[in-house]
Amino acid sequence: MQGLVSKELGGAVVVTKSALEVGVEFTHKETDADCHFLATVCPDCFKPAKNKQSVFTRMAVVKALEKISDVKFLRHFPCPPTQPSSCCSPQGVQCLHLSVFVAGRYNKFCRSLPQTPWLIDGERRMESSVEELIAAPVLSTFRAEGFNFSSSGREDVDVRTLGNGRPFAMELLNPHRSRLSRMEMKQLQQTINESSDKIRVRDLQIVTRDAMSRMKEGEEEKTKSYTALVWTRRPIQREDISFIGDIKELTLDQKTPLRVLHRRALAVRQRVVHSMNVHFLDPHHFHLRLKTQAGTYIKEFVHGDFGRTKPNLCELLRTDADILELDVESVDVDWPPAIPE
Repeated sequence: MQGLVSKELGGAVVVTKSALEVGVEFTHKETDADCHFLATVCPDCFKPAKNKQSVFTRMAVVKALEKISDVKFLRHFPCPPTQPSSCCSPQGVQCLHLSVFVAGRYNKFCRSLPQTPWLIDGERRMESSVEELIAAPVLSTFRAEGFNFSSSGREDVDVRTLGNGRPFAMELLNPHRSRLSRMEMKQLQQTINESSDKIRVRDLQIVTRDAMSRMKEGEEEKTKSYTALVWTRRPIQREDISFIGDIKELTLDQKTPLRVLHRRALAVRQRVVHSMNVHFLDPHHFHLRLKTQAGTYIKEFVHGDFGRTKPNLCELLRTDADILELDVESVDVDWPPAIPE
């Protein structure tokens, strides 16, 4: 095909690896069932999926052909095959650009903004989300048909993300623009930041698919820093909480919190609180600053979650305690590369 295409286009060079895929679909009723015998010989290769109309996908057939032996193949299929008496019928042509990946870091300044759209029983609970505020200008600029959003962890709806922000990445599906200049990227970042005072993005850039994986690599080995406003039931004095600053490398056993049990498997996960320090405010309030292993449930460490997190701050202080406000101060993932302002 390559030689014919090149000749038809006046001697143009045909590049086999391209970001633009052109798919031409043909049907041929006479040979439509030729590969169906593979399903009986290699049933593991043909499993139904919700979003696929047929189990006989290109990848499934290729997988089966790699698995079946020559002897088995010849036993089920004539060699040479019978000669068709009819031609193929073209069904359509699809042009699809490979995904473009955009990464950056975001700050969240609002205590009533979820990271992703919040839907319960099909009903929307919040008017927007971090994902949507970032995605709308990006989709418009790249003229993409859709996106997938991911980030290095996530914060609760009532938690702010401060400091240098949280790393995030977006896969843009079938973008009609695949490149932006440095100035255009800077303008896009400015557009996002001017669209809402609830979030801010920085270090916005195009990355490769391979670079995306760095965001998730060793995620639980990374550290995160937090500041919490803590309330105590029993009145306290400055000296009652001073011992907290001496606690280092505290290992917690955290049973999956009740509040996330609907979406996370029941398990006991060990997490480490590397260091803590406190700032006394009044007899019932103090600021607690923590540096922890990523994946630590901070709220549960403070109030104990009915004993599901051990040890917890209630046990250490010998009084009931709870978090009134929580901020993420830093997410120590060295990605994506910083871009000077």
